[in-house]
Amino acid sequence: MKKTYIFVVLACLITSPLFAQQSALTIDQLLENVEQGKINDNSENRKREAEFRQKRDQQDSLLSEAETTKVNEENRSTQLEAIFEENEAELNILQDTLTERLGALKELFGVMQQVAGDARTRFDNSLTNVQYPDRSPFLEDLAKKIGSNSQLPSIDEIERLWFELQREMTETGKVVKFTTEVIDTNGSKQSTEVVRVGAFNIVADGKYLTYSPETGNVTEIPRQPEGRRYTSSTSNVFESGEDKVAFGLDPTLGGVLASLVARPNLMERVQQGGIVGYLVLLLGVFGVGIAMQRLYILVDVDKKVTAQLNSDVISTDNALGRVLNVYEENKSVDTDTLELKMAEAVFKETPELNKGLLIIKVISVVAPLMGLLGTVTGMINTFQAITLYGTGDPKLMAGGISQALVTTVLGLTVAIPTTLLHTIVSGRSRRVSQIIQEQGAGIIASHSEKTS
Repeated sequence: MKKTYIFVVLACLITSPLFAQQSALTIDQLLENVEQGKINDNSENRKREAEFRQKRDQQDSLLSEAETTKVNEENRSTQLEAIFEENEAELNILQDTLTERLGALKELFGVMQQVAGDARTRFDNSLTNVQYPDRSPFLEDLAKKIGSNSQLPSIDEIERLWFELQREMTETGKVVKFTTEVIDTNGSKQSTEVVRVGAFNIVADGKYLTYSPETGNVTEIPRQPEGRRYTSSTSNVFESGEDKVAFGLDPTLGGVLASLVARPNLMERVQQGGIVGYLVLLLGVFGVGIAMQRLYILVDVDKKVTAQLNSDVISTDNALGRVLNVYEENKSVDTDTLELKMAEAVFKETPELNKGLLIIKVISVVAPLMGLLGTVTGMINTFQAITLYGTGDPKLMAGGISQALVTTVLGLTVAIPTTLLHTIVSGRSRRVSQIIQEQGAGIIASHSEKTS
């Protein structure tokens, strides 16, 4: 057991880093290596102790220098505080002297500073800034200069401030044509000739433009107002010389134009109606088509019946001629039989004359009901949105109600013309039927008189 312990110790010592460079083959060599390692360790420790003493001496020297620097800086701080107090007292005396000498001018400069700041804000949002973009830096520098209390504005700067105010008032009453950089709907910037109408609108040839105060860019409106009423007026302003041109100004500086642009057109209104709106329009087109087709046929029938009334020759290409032809074929029969024959002929012609009238009438009644169905459905969706989001946004409610009412408008738009067309078509049909019935009754009466 003892031999095993010694062997393990020797193995550990041999494999340790101390003997990494020199291996022991015998016990004596192992003891010699251990002794040599102890000597090396003592030498290394003495070396470290010497370095530590040297660094301690250096740290004492650095500490002494730091204390000396601290005393010097404290003395310098005391001197600077005294100088600062002297300068502050002198500055207060100079400030009081400046205030006393300025007198009423101080109030004037205060007003100038306020005017310069207000003018800069107003000019930045004005369309005239497109032509004169260098005004804002001047006004900003002037306001800072006056507010610094260390500089006074010069006579030239005061006169230029007055000039800029006067020029703004003058330019708002002019219609000016000039060239500037315009960003089109594709995002590209190009030099374009534009017309500025006072401070109200800026237009190109047939296009409305908008000015962004934040970026200073003039941009073409992606969607122009609907109708030639607005776009033609921009072209007239662009092309006119000294002649007067009718042009609608936007006193809200973009509010009215934005409202016109946001207004949906006819197709967008129809799209707001959804599936119910499309069905109503499809039903209306079907009803109007049938009504026009029946009206065309009945007008032709009416003409032929009227021509048959004024002719002694019986023609079978019209309803009255076919009824008269029945009489010609049955002159020899008795009155009762003739009456039945004539009634049969009249009844045979009536369905063709009344064909399609019931469909037109049904469409005129169903169309507003379908519109009402779409309105009720839209109102349900609106109230569901109110339940989810509340009533904090009036636009949400107004937009939903507007879309719901579109189907009602579409239903009435279909019902009104189909009702009128049904009245016209049924009137034509009744007129032809009345003529046939009158002529048939007259023929039966004449035949009865002859046979009696």
